[in-house]
Amino acid sequence: MDLLRRDVVLLLLLAMPASAQEVRVLPLGEAECVELSARLARNARAWRDPARGLAAEGRRLCRDGYFRAGVAKLRRAVRATQGGADTARP
Repeated sequence: MDLLRRDVVLLLLLAMPASAQEVRVLPLGEAECVELSARLARNARAWRDPARGLAAEGRRLCRDGYFRAGVAKLRRAVRATQGGADTARP
């Protein structure tokens, strides 16, 4: 009987939410747009060309719902702030 009770308690614990906080789940593309935009906002080099133009275009694409293309532009902007050589592609 103890074993059965222990199993029931374990199942109840597993069924309960892990925390009382509300968790907001974003689609992968939108979440990446938000995270990359935040990274660029904290980076002083993001205000220089070509990173500035890439970041602006990436944010616009994300805002318009083109997450994949927007994330690609934002990633290129991040690379440009790090001195990446792959920023000349359209």
